[in-house]
Amino acid sequence: MIKAIALFPDVTANVAYDVLHDSAYRTKWDKYMIKQENIGIINPNNDVCYYSLNSVSPIRPRDFVMQRSWLETDKDRLICSHSVCHEDYPPVKGCIRATVLLSGYLIKEKDQGCEVIYISHSDPKGKLPTWLVNRVTKVVAPKVIKKLHKACLGYPEWKEKHHPTWKPWSIPEQQMDLARVDLIKCQPKDYEQEIIDESNLSAMSISTKDDEDEDSIKN
Repeated sequence: MIKAIALFPDVTANVAYDVLHDSAYRTKWDKYMIKQENIGIINPNNDVCYYSLNSVSPIRPRDFVMQRSWLETDKDRLICSHSVCHEDYPPVKGCIRATVLLSGYLIKEKDQGCEVIYISHSDPKGKLPTWLVNRVTKVVAPKVIKKLHKACLGYPEWKEKHHPTWKPWSIPEQQMDLARVDLIKCQPKDYEQEIIDESNLSAMSISTKDDEDEDSIKN
């Protein structure tokens, strides 16, 4: 489980919330995102999505099917997710199907900017060495927050050029034409997966990757 708390003095709660929701913008700032697909909505505050994420070689890409829930109050914004199954989205060849027990963002409006609280508890599956799991636990959360902050700073300008009024996560009326999830297809299922040894990565190569400069936001 990883947790991070950060203050974004130059970002409003609404902007941080929109960045985390806007799938079209995600590929502009998250270099590890391979694919993100909205399977459908359950109700105005819940949907089911498919994600696949790249990683540092030789760690295999992971993929997930997750139910995402969100809520807006006067001063707080909440997004939380956990893994589910969908019969139309089995594990993809070349990816290891990981399990997210809980992933969440709590965004709290402040007098100046916002506070972002991030937590993630997941099982990456596969066969990863203990030292790597420990290192990722220490490194990932701060890097996620740093990348999110940079993405938030660039979002208002980007959004002005890319469907500025399209925000179905905040405007339920825009969900009318979105696909609905067939919950019958979301029954729990255990997938048989090959156990792949990913222990060939050295601490030096992880350190090198971690020290690379962050990518700029793509237009």
